[in-house]
Amino acid sequence: MPRHSSRIPVRKFEEFVGIVRRLRKECPWDREQTHATLRDMLIEEAYEVVETIDEHDAAGLRNELGDILLHIVMHATIAEERGTFTLREVFEGITSKLIRRHPHVFGTRIVRNASDVRKNWHELKMAEGRASVLEGIPKGLPALQRALNVQERASRVGFDWKERDDVWKKVVEELAELREVLQRRSFERKEEELGDFLFAIVNYSRFVGINPERALRRATTKFMERFHDVESALRRRGKAPGNSTLEEMDALWNRAKRRTMKKRRRIRGS
Repeated sequence: MPRHSSRIPVRKFEEFVGIVRRLRKECPWDREQTHATLRDMLIEEAYEVVETIDEHDAAGLRNELGDILLHIVMHATIAEERGTFTLREVFEGITSKLIRRHPHVFGTRIVRNASDVRKNWHELKMAEGRASVLEGIPKGLPALQRALNVQERASRVGFDWKERDDVWKKVVEELAELREVLQRRSFERKEEELGDFLFAIVNYSRFVGINPERALRRATTKFMERFHDVESALRRRGKAPGNSTLEEMDALWNRAKRRTMKKRRRIRGS
């Protein structure tokens, strides 16, 4: 069979589910796991999937998707053992939802573009009994991503700024309020105003078409790469950050920054 065959590997999936169920019976570690103990590991695996996507690592993505699949089957197996739901019900639930949420594919509704599809999707979710357009946004999302999701949901029902300049004015306003409270207010007020400022920054990011979560992730990665350069340069001098001056590290940082910028210009010019 060709490697990229579209045939559904039913036997392989049955074999995989059988292995997971056997591990639950025969492996002491797997037997001890619960929904709660697997929670953080599932989040970690999801981020590892994201990392392979960002790095365009197809082989890594294949492997990480397998890890996600393991968690799905493991959680379903634990639920089956407790009598709460079955793996079959997981499949039935998502199949029913996909058909229900895509009436333009499985029904008679007409859509013109992807924007219409998104609009229909959210209208159908509300019709299913949600009390708020903000319902269903996970509390465990990274804070920047959660703020972005909240703002996008509110925007879909018309609760949004009209002009980008007005959004920027709100950023400036929140920054001024933050600077004011940092002088003489309580910690709780400082935290509140910093949160308002970050929320305004996320809103402006949305207006200019930038995902703030990805932007901050890139900035953090850039910082780490440059700091590693500083550490490497210090090691060549027989030193470490802990016994170096700020001036020395700052000079090495600026050198690493210039090297990074030159490399970026070469890449753009090639």
